[in-house]
Amino acid sequence: MSPAWFDRLSAGLSRTRDQLGDRVAELVGRGPDVDASFWDGLEEALIAADLGAPAALDVVERLRIRARREDLPDAESVRAALVDLIAAELPPMADPLAASPLTVLFVGINGTGKTTSVGKIAAEAALAGRRVVIGSADTYRAAAIEQLHVWADRAGVPVVERARGTDPASVVFDTLAEARTRGAELVLVDTAGRLHTSADLMQELRKVQRVAKAQSTAPVISLLVIDATTGQNGLQQARLFNEALELDGIILTKLDGTARGGIAVAIARELALPIVRIGVGESVEDLHAFDATEFARALTGSR
Repeated sequence: MSPAWFDRLSAGLSRTRDQLGDRVAELVGRGPDVDASFWDGLEEALIAADLGAPAALDVVERLRIRARREDLPDAESVRAALVDLIAAELPPMADPLAASPLTVLFVGINGTGKTTSVGKIAAEAALAGRRVVIGSADTYRAAAIEQLHVWADRAGVPVVERARGTDPASVVFDTLAEARTRGAELVLVDTAGRLHTSADLMQELRKVQRVAKAQSTAPVISLLVIDATTGQNGLQQARLFNEALELDGIILTKLDGTARGGIAVAIARELALPIVRIGVGESVEDLHAFDATEFARALTGSR
């Protein structure tokens, strides 16, 4: 991770970092024999960061034991311990997007950054020399197709699209046929945003997934794109999309100064889903592979 990217990620997690940093400073000021109110406060700060109550309880308990056992001497050593404990909630993983060949379905509610994520990943893959085909299965929103074309034209990647209102599953069928013709190594399918509480729309998405798995000659994975600023609502989205589709991973977008980045920990812990990418801005360089330790460092204000 470059210093510039780390600085941007840290800035994006400033809300969480400031809360946790205050508690860390308080711990150092009190020494190892702090009272119960401090630990309660740290737990509240972790929950406020959307780490989730189970993870917050475990992290605080383990930090309390470690602080007492090791007599942690300064702020950096306390932060280092907290980094270790948070990163342990996000175990290392191989990048599923590195597999080749591969077909990827991008799902989620409206406004999370699905289309932009498809475009960025397509551009990154094309730059690396992979043959990419994009499928525009969001047939309800003309702006989504236009947005995909902007990204695809920059990257020199073909887009398969059909008339507005076309059955999304048929677009996926045609996209995979085009991918076979072109010998594509990576197929990226943008789906329409849908409320996770809508049974009919989720059923349509299951049909899209079934067609993809039936027609693709490559493994098919489904990634949920979540807006990090939605906090615990993002966890509920992940629960319901995972029930419907058996997700393979999460892309966490919009990690700006209002985001509560601990939601990554809550999702990984409860659903055992890897965080595949995190995004802090609009350019290709602003969507990065997830690194648990670097994320935990940015979350806690460690260097």
